[in-house]
Amino acid sequence: MTTPESPEIEHGEPRGDRAHFLQVFLSQRSQMEALVSRRVGCRATAADLVQDLFVRFWRRPLVQVEELSTYLLRCAGNIAIDHLRSEGTRVRANEGLMAEPAHCMGGEPQAALEAGNDLRHVEAALRALPERTRQIFLLNRIHGRKYAEIAKAMGLSQSAVEKHMMRALEACKASLRECEPRMPGKAL
Repeated sequence: MTTPESPEIEHGEPRGDRAHFLQVFLSQRSQMEALVSRRVGCRATAADLVQDLFVRFWRRPLVQVEELSTYLLRCAGNIAIDHLRSEGTRVRANEGLMAEPAHCMGGEPQAALEAGNDLRHVEAALRALPERTRQIFLLNRIHGRKYAEIAKAMGLSQSAVEKHMMRALEACKASLRECEPRMPGKAL
């Protein structure tokens, strides 16, 4: 019988499981970094995110999955999406802190309410987009990547990136048209 102090057990798990995890992780690392890099548009950020993923797994008990390499790739894709979401939130928060809109300074709460409503409509429209279209939009509008950079990172033609951006922008415009019937100064 082995005890938690015995050399065969580490973190409450057999050392063989940790060794297997480490072997699979290292063999998949370059694929995970490539996947994350394509999504976030930065190799250094991708390397950091994959390292964070490793630390998360290493600190907690290992999950028993049928195909660890596939599971790790899926987790890498998810961590890239989480990163893009948090970056978008941070950028919006920073823009909100830096900019003092004239309609908010003038004490017009109705204008601020309408702007918030418009923003919710646009965010809903973006969430409804196909994932690739949404990623391209975020890389361009949030991360400031040029169409050529996005095309190269995602393995697409620049024309395809432009088409995805047109779809995303049209969805945003359509979402604003849906809430447009109200005219300033007129009751609803």
